[in-house]
Amino acid sequence: PPPPPPPPPNFSSRSRNTRLCKLSRGLGDVYKRQGPRFRGDSVPTGEGIIVDMSGMDQVLRMDRRNKVAMVEPGVTFLRLTEEAERVGLKVLMPLLPPLGKSVISSYLEREPTQIPKYHWDMTDPMLCTELVFGTGELFRTGSAAGPGTLEQQWSVGGAQCNPLGPGQSDMMRIVQGSQGTMGAVTWASVKLEVKPTLHRIYFVTNNKLSRLVDFSYRVLRRKLCDEFLILNAQAMGTVLANGSQNAADLAGKQAPYTLIYGVSGYEYLPEERVVYQERDLAEIAQATGVEAVKEIPDCSANKMESILSAPSLDAYYKLRPKGAFLDIFFLTTLDRAQSFIDVMERVAEKHNYPGEEVGVYLQPIQQGRTVHAEFTLYYDPDDKDETNRAKKLFKDASKALSDEGAFFSRPYGPWADLAYGKCPDTVQVLTKAKNILDPDGVLNRGKLCFKEVA
Repeated sequence: PPPPPPPPPNFSSRSRNTRLCKLSRGLGDVYKRQGPRFRGDSVPTGEGIIVDMSGMDQVLRMDRRNKVAMVEPGVTFLRLTEEAERVGLKVLMPLLPPLGKSVISSYLEREPTQIPKYHWDMTDPMLCTELVFGTGELFRTGSAAGPGTLEQQWSVGGAQCNPLGPGQSDMMRIVQGSQGTMGAVTWASVKLEVKPTLHRIYFVTNNKLSRLVDFSYRVLRRKLCDEFLILNAQAMGTVLANGSQNAADLAGKQAPYTLIYGVSGYEYLPEERVVYQERDLAEIAQATGVEAVKEIPDCSANKMESILSAPSLDAYYKLRPKGAFLDIFFLTTLDRAQSFIDVMERVAEKHNYPGEEVGVYLQPIQQGRTVHAEFTLYYDPDDKDETNRAKKLFKDASKALSDEGAFFSRPYGPWADLAYGKCPDTVQVLTKAKNILDPDGVLNRGKLCFKEVA
């Protein structure tokens, strides 16, 4: 028999036994464990090696005092939620992530979380990291860089909370959002929040998005709510559907737009905290001509609370309507959201795609200063004509939205040309950084503005 393969290299200087991944030239076993990929950022362009880090699945540390967890790349949101709840903490989670979604990969790609008041900076909720650059060099960012080892820092109360450093460097900002073209993260410390002892969900529905925008700005400015997001009828039906429920039928019962928000009380005087928030929110609702309710068709507050606090426990929720989908998402401001919706509807009409079947998800981030706007195109992958129509609409709508001013901060696939074509100076700077951190161009070739292919 052939000799056994050599053990994988140890990228960690810590004394603990870091279980690094196996290297695979195929996608098969990775896809079976974690499901299909939807954006193509983790699939090599041309030939390449895929590093499967799902076996690195340890929650290395849970610090309730500092509200910080240290996790490896294979830790999913479901796993981290279970560990956090044991110590009374809450995970800052995107809306219904896939069951096998890695916490680190989600935060690296800056997927929006549901609680804008806890989102201060675009890097949140990721803090310190351990990186391996394309040169093979190990690097730690933020306060994890030292002085001292991690164990020595822990012994004096350090918790790897500060993402800036070492010194005045901020290498995490270069790696984050780079789709793996700058380095690989072997662990990260991430920000958590205290789990509420009292939590209530409310709905605000309206036919006009403008009224919800007015309500949103007044609420977000005062940081009254925890969860805060807006869905149109199609997106709401998709979120609610499960099992035998039909997303289209549920969507038909919903208002054109639904705003969902949560209010929370914590360890001290939870009732009093919730009461004053509810009173202030009711006054804002009255001033803006809307009303908050505890139930909408086919969904109670308790049901929505369970939806928002967990990943998609079955197939990814966007697969429910027709079996496949395409997402178009970008950053803008909330007051401009309606203009982008109008653009999307005009382009959809040209492609004979019903505008009411386009899912719209608006997620305020950075305490409401910015909003993640997302359009979802659902289609039947077994219908060739419908598939081609959705793909053409995706391409044309992306271009039209970009021309309108949409900022593609996560430029996957064809969006790279839209984003970087307008910023040659950015391309020049990123190319210099790439040549320093990955001079041989071995990391995820062909992504972003780096077009080298093996």
